[in-house]
Amino acid sequence: MAESRTRVLVVEDELKVADALREGLEGEGYEALVERSGESAFFRLTTEHFDLILLDLGLPGRDGLQILRTLREHGIRTPVLVLTARDALQDRVTGLDAGADDYLVKPFAFVELLARIRALLRRGRSAESPRLTLGDLEIDRIARKVMRGGRPVDLTVREFELLEFLMRYEGQVVTREALARDVWKETSRTTPLDNVIDVHIARLRRKIDLDQSVKLIHTIRGVGFMLREGEP
Repeated sequence: MAESRTRVLVVEDELKVADALREGLEGEGYEALVERSGESAFFRLTTEHFDLILLDLGLPGRDGLQILRTLREHGIRTPVLVLTARDALQDRVTGLDAGADDYLVKPFAFVELLARIRALLRRGRSAESPRLTLGDLEIDRIARKVMRGGRPVDLTVREFELLEFLMRYEGQVVTREALARDVWKETSRTTPLDNVIDVHIARLRRKIDLDQSVKLIHTIRGVGFMLREGEP
C-alpha cells in the first residue's frame, strides 16, 4: 500500500481511462485527483502541491508537452510520469527532454504503473538534500537549524516544520488545507485551522523576513502561501 497523503494528479482527457486510474490508485492508498484538460491541470498544479503527476500527452487545448515545459520553466520539480500512445523513440526523447521523469506507453499493465510510481517517489525522497537553500536562507534538516543572511533564526518546532514544508514546494502555492493535512496532520477536524495557520505564518514571516530587503514568504490572497525570492 502507498504511504498516506501521497497526492497524485492524473491528467487524462479520456473519462474511462481517468476514472480507472483514479480508482486503481485510490485502491492502493494514494490520494488521486483528475483533471481532463491542460488548462485546468496547469491551474491546479500552480495552486496546489502534488507528490507525482501522471500526464497524458494528447490533451485538448494545451497539450501535455506544453504543460510539462511550462511547469519546468516555472521551477515546479514535481515528478512527472508521461502516459502516451506515442511509441516512437523520438516521442520518448522529446518527452524526456521536456522534463519528464519517466515514460509509459499505452496500453500498460497497472502493476507496471504502480512500480514506476513507487520508483519515482523513492527517487524523489532519496534526492532530498539535508540542506535546503533559497537565496540567503538555509535550512539544515538534520540539525534542524535555520540561517538567514548568515545569522541563526530561532524557530519553534512547528515553525520549523512549516518553513521546511514551504521550502520543499518553493515557488508553488501551498494551500491552508495542505498545511493542515501535512504539517498539522489534521485530516478529520470539523473546523478549519485557518486562523491557527495564519498566526504561525505571521510569526514565521516576522522571524524570516523582518528587516530583510528581499521578502521570501508571500500570501497569495484567497489561495494560500508561497516561498520565493521577491514578489510572486
